[in-house]
Amino acid sequence: MKLTFHTLDVFTARKFGGNPLAVILGADALTTEQMQSICREFNLSETSFVMAPEDPAHTAKVRIFFPGGEMPFAGHPTLGTAALLASLKHKPGCSFETTITLELPAGLTPVRVSRIADRVHGVFTAPIVPFHAPVTLPSLEETAQALNLDPADIGFDGHGLASLEGGPRFFYVPVKSRAILEKAKVLEPYWSKLIKPLNGVDAAYLYTRGGDGAATAFRARMYAPTGGIPEDPATGSATALLAAQLLTAERLADGTHTWQLEQGYEMGRPSDLTLEADVKQGTLTAVRVGGCAVSIMNGVLDI
Repeated sequence: MKLTFHTLDVFTARKFGGNPLAVILGADALTTEQMQSICREFNLSETSFVMAPEDPAHTAKVRIFFPGGEMPFAGHPTLGTAALLASLKHKPGCSFETTITLELPAGLTPVRVSRIADRVHGVFTAPIVPFHAPVTLPSLEETAQALNLDPADIGFDGHGLASLEGGPRFFYVPVKSRAILEKAKVLEPYWSKLIKPLNGVDAAYLYTRGGDGAATAFRARMYAPTGGIPEDPATGSATALLAAQLLTAERLADGTHTWQLEQGYEMGRPSDLTLEADVKQGTLTAVRVGGCAVSIMNGVLDI
């Protein structure tokens, strides 16, 4: 069996930045075990597998894998896959604007994709509106010990530790400054002790105010070493879930709110993301994440 694959860098407008993604086309005949093996062969944080949609009104059915298993929803594979499928439908160099509708295990996910000249940009609507997960959070001391921090480094302006869910689930750690974010790293055996009681969470998303860009609201880092991802350059799903934290910590008014975020800068793969959240009567009603994607290579996978 021969299958076409493409790789892209996602949440960046330049090659060799952002978060790399492999996309396998025509994957209908692959088993779950084969998809997992292919994901591990590419050795990227995620690989997406494109199949015929169950509803012909939609663009494609997609399954997403990371080295440790399958994900019901993930941000950069959703955006990168949609950007690729939209680009393949249009002539090279031609501008376009279209909606790609993906069937994900977490739910139907529309992605608005546009291309102006050679710049491809997409915005996806999260299939599940994020919420605070009902788990017992670790202490500041346990969290700090696992992440090379001091307890006093954690928290700012109403932002505290949180476990948020919206398909995947992440552990959120706000820190007081860029310098603190830069010194953060995973330390064992404290990490495994920290993450085990969090009921399926294997990823910590650290963030602080500011960034290199004047318009940047937050700079972030994401660690998931027990899931096979030592550090992720850009985590669209975690960015989407952050909206639930911002709703409570920032006391968001009704309306649409927009933030610019940076991730991956500390690891040499700068990523730029946009987060949008709609609030009605004090409740999140929709969350969107946007960014650019750049094609890197394509080839044939021989199974």
